[in-house]
Amino acid sequence: MKTASKAGCAAVFSLFALSATMAFAQVNAKNQGYLVDQNYGVVTSSTTGLCWRTSDWTPARAIAAEAGKLCDPDLQPKPVAAQAPGAPAAPRAAPPKPAPEKMVPQKINFSADALFDFDKAELKPEGKAMLDDLIRVLQGARYEVILAIGHTDRIGTAQYNQKLSVRRAEAVKQYLVGKGIEPNRVYAEGKGKTQPLTKPADCKGKRGKALIACYQPDRRVNVEVSGTK
Repeated sequence: MKTASKAGCAAVFSLFALSATMAFAQVNAKNQGYLVDQNYGVVTSSTTGLCWRTSDWTPARAIAAEAGKLCDPDLQPKPVAAQAPGAPAAPRAAPPKPAPEKMVPQKINFSADALFDFDKAELKPEGKAMLDDLIRVLQGARYEVILAIGHTDRIGTAQYNQKLSVRRAEAVKQYLVGKGIEPNRVYAEGKGKTQPLTKPADCKGKRGKALIACYQPDRRVNVEVSGTK
């Protein structure tokens, strides 16, 4: 009888130990990846309040663990809000934006008389102020190329006017570059008197200052800005 009792007690103890082990294993499986105490509670830091992780912690186990909701809420799947009957459908995601389109070159016509003294290529103070306004506009724009093109009137030889138009275009380019525009984005060229805006008949019979004033529209520097929009 005593032997049987001892055997029975041993069996009961073994069964209890097995049950406790199974219970611990189940609880530990639910909280796998986190350190637990003797009561199977997740151990947290006394200073930060954060859960202690074990070496077998993974994001997947944090999602599956019951303690993951408390310890790693950012990893938990977000609940999908139920849609009430008759409620309008949720808006669809906006389609991707199309690729930027090439914009039509923007041309700004500066009067050469406003930028330079007659027959000169040094920028006047008021001319610099006009270019400063252009620079402020360019600072908020997306552009690829800036082209400064100089033009002259018909007075003088073709060779002289060609050189003057180039010098004026270069003066505009150098001012823009000096104000921070990238040098490899600015180009300068001169057209001389080959592309006048006035017609020969417009100034026919005029001489001296009257002729100079009549040809005023021809003396200009065009600034073309090309890029994307």
